[in-house]
Amino acid sequence: MKVFRRLPADARRSLKTEPGERVLTFAPSGDGYLVATTLALHLPGGGRIPYEDIDRASWDENGLNLITTGGERHRVGTTEPGLLPETVRERVNATIVVNKHVDLPGRGGVRLVARRRPGGEVTGWTLVFDDGLDPDDPGLRAQAEQALEGLRRSMGV
Repeated sequence: MKVFRRLPADARRSLKTEPGERVLTFAPSGDGYLVATTLALHLPGGGRIPYEDIDRASWDENGLNLITTGGERHRVGTTEPGLLPETVRERVNATIVVNKHVDLPGRGGVRLVARRRPGGEVTGWTLVFDDGLDPDDPGLRAQAEQALEGLRRSMGV
């Protein structure tokens, strides 16, 4: 297999980057490259996922399994991830401003997560309910929103 020290020029040109965004590391995939930049993970075929939108990323012998905060699932094959797992983990963790589990009265709990763009302001909060709880239950949501307001006040976020 051919080893690249730099992302090939044609692959670099095809990235949809923002001004100042630069490549950190990459890995070959069957249909292109999986590229970690300073602001996002770029998927083969042109997809771009900002780190603050990545909920979970896991790696196995076949490649990357990723779930976004919006629930989209991505599977990207690569057998030689190089530094990608460490880079993605560090970049995603750096977007988390607050990650706190709060118990809800008699019902389990909710994880309150505030995320921000690298170097930016808080972009929003995510409510992650414990398994078995219905996030569409209006009473449960009201309790979670109340817990969120209390947390925001106490932390000044």
